Order: sequence, then C-alpha cells, then structure tokens
Amino acid sequence: MARNGTQAEEKESTSTTPLELGQNCNIHLVYPDEVPHIWDQVEPLLSKATPYSEGEVEAQDFAYLIINNEMQLWVSTEDKNITAAMVTQVVHYPRKKVLRIIALGGKDLRKMQKKFEPILEGYAIKAGCSALEAWTRRGLLRLVKDWKQSYIIITKDIKEKMH
Repeated sequence: MARNGTQAEEKESTSTTPLELGQNCNIHLVYPDEVPHIWDQVEPLLSKATPYSEGEVEAQDFAYLIINNEMQLWVSTEDKNITAAMVTQVVHYPRKKVLRIIALGGKDLRKMQKKFEPILEGYAIKAGCSALEAWTRRGLLRLVKDWKQSYIIITKDIKEKMH
C-alpha cells in the first residue's frame, strides 16, 4: 500500500518504504488497483465527512473516482489498522494548479493533521501544484495554524424549483 510519488508519474516512486511518523503510525498513498482490497475499511471513515457536505458526493462515490485516477486516496495506519482516510484531487485552475482536500475522516484527526500535511505538500509539489486547498468546516481552521481562510462558499438549494 505504501508507495511515495504521484499517480500522475505513472506509479514512479522515490521509495517503497512507508513514511514512519511516530509509534507504529504510517501515512500511505493508496494506488487505484489497491482500493478494492481496503474499501470496506475506508468507506466508513469517509462516510463521517459526507454529512458536512451539500450532497455533492457520498463516500461510495469516491471509489470510482479514485480507481479512475480522478482523485487520490490516503490512509493513516497504526499497527496495520486503518485509522483515518482522506481523499484529494488535483484541480487545474486557469492560472494555477492546487491539491484540494475533498474529504477526511477517522480517529485522532488532530494527530493526523500534523502527519498528513507534510506528505501532502510533497505530493502536491511533485504533481506541479503551487498550493493546498480544503473545502471544510470552520472548526478545521483552528487545527491548521499556517492556513488562511481565503473566502467563504455559500450555497442555495433550488432543487424544489426543478420540476
């Protein structure tokens, strides 16, 4: 499960050793062909994030997107158990490319944030991204000290007008 490098680099990696981040804790980029083997463990973790969305995606939708290289799956493991899962996506804006965090769920997210962030930065740089981005609840801003709130996304549901 642990391979460093970006999927955009056709599975080229700089190391095959998991990144050691404390007692028995590792962060892994999961390759698309590995997703079916761990999905039963990952989906409940990602399901914890979807109630905070506006209905754009459910946890089960991520599997297809990850397997088809449209998004990336990251997991944190301790003693061979998956404790957290995160989905990212490389987003191409007209003038820059960013790595967006789409969903994050699991145990001990405060602890995971400090461990995930440097790895995500390295991945983003290798993928040619100049920034990290997250659409999240305000509470996460307290955990990520060197991030800033750039703007607020507001929504209005109009599905009842679609008939």
